[in-house]
Amino acid sequence: MVTTIMEGLTMPDPDRSQQVDALLNGLPEVLPPPHVCAKLRLAAGLTQQDVADAVGVKRVAVTRWELGQTSPRRPHRENYLRLLKGLAERFPEAAKADEGMPTPASEGGSG
Repeated sequence: MVTTIMEGLTMPDPDRSQQVDALLNGLPEVLPPPHVCAKLRLAAGLTQQDVADAVGVKRVAVTRWELGQTSPRRPHRENYLRLLKGLAERFPEAAKADEGMPTPASEGGSG
Protein backbone atom coordinates (compact mmCIF):
# COMPACT_ATOMS: atom_id res chain seq x y z
CA MET A 1 0.00 0.00 0.00
CA VAL A 2 1.38 3.37 -1.03
CA THR A 3 0.72 6.29 1.29
CA THR A 4 0.55 9.75 -0.23
CA ILE A 5 1.04 13.09 1.42
CA MET A 6 -2.54 14.00 0.56
CA GLU A 7 -4.01 11.21 2.68
CA GLY A 8 -5.43 12.54 5.90
CA LEU A 9 -5.78 16.05 4.52
CA THR A 10 -9.25 17.21 3.74
CA MET A 11 -9.70 19.40 0.75
CA PRO A 12 -12.16 22.23 1.15
CA ASP A 13 -15.57 21.45 -0.28
CA PRO A 14 -16.36 24.16 -2.86
CA ASP A 15 -20.06 23.90 -2.05
CA ARG A 16 -19.36 24.51 1.64
CA SER A 17 -17.11 27.45 0.81
CA GLN A 18 -19.87 28.96 -1.28
CA GLN A 19 -22.37 28.43 1.54
CA VAL A 20 -20.05 30.16 4.00
CA ASP A 21 -19.49 33.05 1.58
CA ALA A 22 -23.25 33.37 1.09
CA LEU A 23 -23.76 33.59 4.85
CA LEU A 24 -21.03 36.20 5.24
CA ASN A 25 -22.31 38.24 2.31
CA GLY A 26 -25.82 38.15 3.73
CA LEU A 27 -24.74 39.61 7.07
CA PRO A 28 -25.06 43.34 7.47
CA GLU A 29 -21.76 45.16 7.83
CA VAL A 30 -21.16 46.44 11.33
CA LEU A 31 -20.60 50.13 11.86
CA PRO A 32 -17.65 51.20 14.00
CA PRO A 33 -18.53 52.46 17.47
CA PRO A 34 -20.06 55.96 17.31
CA HIS A 35 -17.00 57.68 18.84
CA VAL A 36 -14.79 56.08 16.17
CA CYS A 37 -17.10 57.41 13.44
CA ALA A 38 -16.66 60.89 14.89
CA LYS A 39 -12.86 60.43 15.16
CA LEU A 40 -12.68 59.40 11.51
CA ARG A 41 -14.68 62.43 10.43
CA LEU A 42 -12.55 64.78 12.52
CA ALA A 43 -9.30 63.20 11.28
CA ALA A 44 -10.38 64.04 7.75
CA GLY A 45 -11.28 67.61 8.72
CA LEU A 46 -14.91 67.07 7.79
CA THR A 47 -17.89 68.64 9.48
CA GLN A 48 -21.07 66.80 10.33
CA GLN A 49 -22.71 68.86 7.60
CA ASP A 50 -20.11 67.63 5.08
CA VAL A 51 -20.95 64.04 5.96
CA ALA A 52 -24.69 64.72 5.94
CA ASP A 53 -24.52 66.31 2.49
CA ALA A 54 -22.46 63.42 1.11
CA VAL A 55 -24.67 60.72 2.58
CA GLY A 56 -27.95 62.51 1.86
CA VAL A 57 -29.30 63.18 5.33
CA LYS A 58 -29.70 66.15 7.66
CA ARG A 59 -26.84 67.12 9.96
CA VAL A 60 -28.86 66.13 13.04
CA ALA A 61 -28.89 62.53 11.76
CA VAL A 62 -25.08 62.45 11.71
CA THR A 63 -25.03 63.97 15.20
CA ARG A 64 -27.33 61.22 16.47
CA TRP A 65 -25.24 58.51 14.76
CA GLU A 66 -22.06 59.84 16.36
CA LEU A 67 -23.73 59.97 19.77
CA GLY A 68 -25.01 56.42 19.38
CA GLN A 69 -28.62 57.55 19.69
CA THR A 70 -29.64 56.13 16.32
CA SER A 71 -28.13 54.13 13.49
CA PRO A 72 -28.33 54.90 9.78
CA ARG A 73 -30.88 52.99 7.74
CA ARG A 74 -30.84 52.03 4.08
CA PRO A 75 -29.84 53.51 1.68
CA HIS A 76 -27.90 55.93 3.87
CA ARG A 77 -26.25 53.11 5.83
CA GLU A 78 -24.43 51.80 2.75
CA ASN A 79 -23.17 55.26 1.82
CA TYR A 80 -22.10 56.02 5.38
CA LEU A 81 -20.27 52.69 5.64
CA ARG A 82 -18.50 53.37 2.35
CA LEU A 83 -17.41 56.77 3.60
CA LEU A 84 -16.20 55.35 6.92
CA LYS A 85 -14.23 52.58 5.19
CA GLY A 86 -12.53 55.12 2.96
CA LEU A 87 -11.69 57.33 5.92
CA ALA A 88 -10.40 54.33 7.90
CA GLU A 89 -8.03 53.47 5.05
CA ARG A 90 -6.70 57.02 4.96
CA PHE A 91 -6.62 57.53 8.73
CA PRO A 92 -5.94 54.12 10.31
CA GLU A 93 -5.02 55.58 13.70
CA ALA A 94 -8.42 57.25 13.98
CA ALA A 95 -10.11 53.96 13.09
CA LYS A 96 -8.83 52.27 16.24
CA ALA A 97 -11.24 52.03 19.14
CA ASP A 98 -9.82 53.58 22.30
CA GLU A 99 -9.18 51.24 25.20
CA GLY A 100 -11.67 51.77 27.96
CA MET A 101 -14.23 53.32 25.64
CA PRO A 102 -17.61 51.60 25.60
CA THR A 103 -18.31 49.27 22.70
CA PRO A 104 -21.75 48.27 21.42
CA ALA A 105 -21.46 44.96 23.29
CA SER A 106 -20.50 46.61 26.57
CA GLU A 107 -23.06 49.40 26.35
CA GLY A 108 -25.98 47.02 26.39
CA GLY A 109 -29.11 47.49 24.37
CA SER A 110 -29.81 46.29 20.87
CA GLY A 111 -28.21 49.16 18.96
